[in-house]
Amino acid sequence: MTEARVRAQEYLLERRMLRSLSSGEVIDPNWTRFSFPTTWHYDVLRGLDYLRSAGVEPDERVTEAVGLVVKKQDQNGKWPLENSHPDRVHFDMEGVEGEPSRWNTLRALRVLDWYSTRH
Repeated sequence: MTEARVRAQEYLLERRMLRSLSSGEVIDPNWTRFSFPTTWHYDVLRGLDYLRSAGVEPDERVTEAVGLVVKKQDQNGKWPLENSHPDRVHFDMEGVEGEPSRWNTLRALRVLDWYSTRH
């Protein structure tokens, strides 16, 4: 299991969390839009938060993705809900798209702390 997890982490890092190895293009623009709950969907914030929780040391391969997180912070220090998924949830934990998201803000702050303290 550990070997598979490490391979998956390396896969994301080689692609700088969002880019195609062959073309260098963003694989899916939705990956740059942060959602909560993410359910089974991927986005850059989710990927970075996973690396943080797994104890991965950040390196230059996450710089662009972390820059995207920084760029999305609003003037009040919060991050918006950008990409609500139509997946079934038991109860709503967020507001509407475009509004500040407490969960995206929490995850973004954890990622930025992880990046700044270990980089």
